[in-house]
Amino acid sequence: MKFSKLFGGLLSLASVVHAVPTPSGGLGTNGSEPYYHPLSDFDFQSINLALNQEWIELDLFHHGLAKFSVEEFEAAGLNAEDRYLIQFMAEQEVGHAELLTNILGPRAAKQCTYQYPFETVREFVDFCQKLTRFGESGVYGFLEHLNSRDAAQLLLQSITTEARQQMIFRQFEGLFPMPVWFETGISQSMAWTLLAPYLVTCPAENPRIEWTNFPALNIINNPDATPLYNTSIIGNNTTPAITHNRSEPLSYPGREVFLTWDAPGQIVSYNNSYVTNTTAGAPAYVAWISQLNVTYTELFNIKGRSGQTIQPSGNVYGDNTAPIVNGTMFIAVTDTNVPISPANVSMLNDHIVAGPALYQSG
Repeated sequence: MKFSKLFGGLLSLASVVHAVPTPSGGLGTNGSEPYYHPLSDFDFQSINLALNQEWIELDLFHHGLAKFSVEEFEAAGLNAEDRYLIQFMAEQEVGHAELLTNILGPRAAKQCTYQYPFETVREFVDFCQKLTRFGESGVYGFLEHLNSRDAAQLLLQSITTEARQQMIFRQFEGLFPMPVWFETGISQSMAWTLLAPYLVTCPAENPRIEWTNFPALNIINNPDATPLYNTSIIGNNTTPAITHNRSEPLSYPGREVFLTWDAPGQIVSYNNSYVTNTTAGAPAYVAWISQLNVTYTELFNIKGRSGQTIQPSGNVYGDNTAPIVNGTMFIAVTDTNVPISPANVSMLNDHIVAGPALYQSG
């Protein structure tokens, strides 16, 4: 007994003496047991939206592999190993969906039925890179605002995988794989607006998605990355590759962009159970949401629910740094040009007239 007490005391003393030095501050570092579940309705609804995103990605990857023949994939430059990579990405989504289901518990959403806007392999790849773009950005926009830091850690470890998926699909499309310095975040309502049109029916027990559906925004002359050019001319080849430097960019500063948008009050998404809404005033600006910035351009020639704007120039940190507008990014029609930064992107929600839409700038 005396030996046991002495040994226990020495262990306790050793743990104090040899504790790893740690700077003061930080959250969740006090040794308490992690709790990987929502701590607020905000948590539940944010993760529920992310789960619905994972479910559609799982279905989408399988759907594309089943829809197109080997010959169609080969004609688009995607061989058996490329197709297996898509299959593996579907398997990743199985894991992501299981992770978020376990976080949410018995009320977690189940898989729905979906509709997709593609008829060719190139269009399938393009839709995959766009869907994974707003899936990734939709999580970045709320991750730091979750009450449950423990659940946020798990979600972070899944969304970083999705970031890799988005880059792979850009490579499959012959686009430069990572044309930005920083990935951008969007709000839950922005992500839900983009996701909602593709959900057709869902199980009745699925929890309602409690984010706003904004009126749809259509970019009439959105740059198109789907044409396939298999040439020996450097900068013109758009076949699948690790990287291509395109000599003819998809878009450029000063490009005129033509927009139309829906009125609020449209029925959208699964089971016809959601209605679009906006609290914004009259349309006046276009917000370009990319990297660390929200840049505004004037909306002009406004006629009813249509208008035009000019693709802006500008760089993230000034001259000789990364152009703000690049990659697969987001634009929205707004009533004002309120200042927005990455940590408060949801403040833009109150000012969105329509959108966002994905702008394929590069």
